[in-house]
This record gives sequence, C-alpha cells and structure tokens, in this order.
Amino acid sequence: MIKKLLALDGVQVVTHFRDDGQFVEGYGMLPEDQMVRLARFAHDYKRLTQGNADQLSMFTQKRGWTPPKGWVVHGDGMCVCSIGNLACIVDSSGNLSEVMKELEDAASF
Repeated sequence: MIKKLLALDGVQVVTHFRDDGQFVEGYGMLPEDQMVRLARFAHDYKRLTQGNADQLSMFTQKRGWTPPKGWVVHGDGMCVCSIGNLACIVDSSGNLSEVMKELEDAASF
C-alpha cells in the first residue's frame, strides 16, 4: 500500500513504523539501515510534536492544537514528511501538498 507513494514526484523513500518506533517496512533509494534510522527519527519527532502541541493547548486554553495531524521538516533541497506512522523523504521537485494528502490517505488504512 505505501509503495504507491514512491510514484509521487520527488518522493525518494517511504517508511512505516510501529507506535513504539520499530521499523515495519520501507521502500525507496536508501539502504534498510538508513530506513530504520528514518523511522526512528520520525517516531521521535512525532512524540516531540505531540508534546509541544499538548503544552500549547494547556497554556493557551484553546482547542485545535491536538492531536497534531502531521509534520514537515525542511532542509536544503529535501524534506521529511510524516503523518501517523508513515514518513517519507521528498526532494525539492515534489509537491508537498500532494504528498501530505497521499500520506494522510495511506495512514488511514
């Protein structure tokens, strides 16, 4: 199911991980050990984002901060995107809106 994300422009790698951060599967242009590291990074960043959203919700007393749906970290020419327990690396030629929509669809299965 997640393999179809590689057909999107700019998507280089896609990984799936469990709630505890363990690597489930990955496809793309990285060796498996680097996909495992990507899954671990995505899990840790997801937890960090959830913690920040919880704090914003608590301090502002406003609704809508939690739960965070996903996140994107930009770098030079590439970014990492994640929704749910899926993460992918996208180069600058990719359409992030399209990638995030497809990640959301894939994460709902």
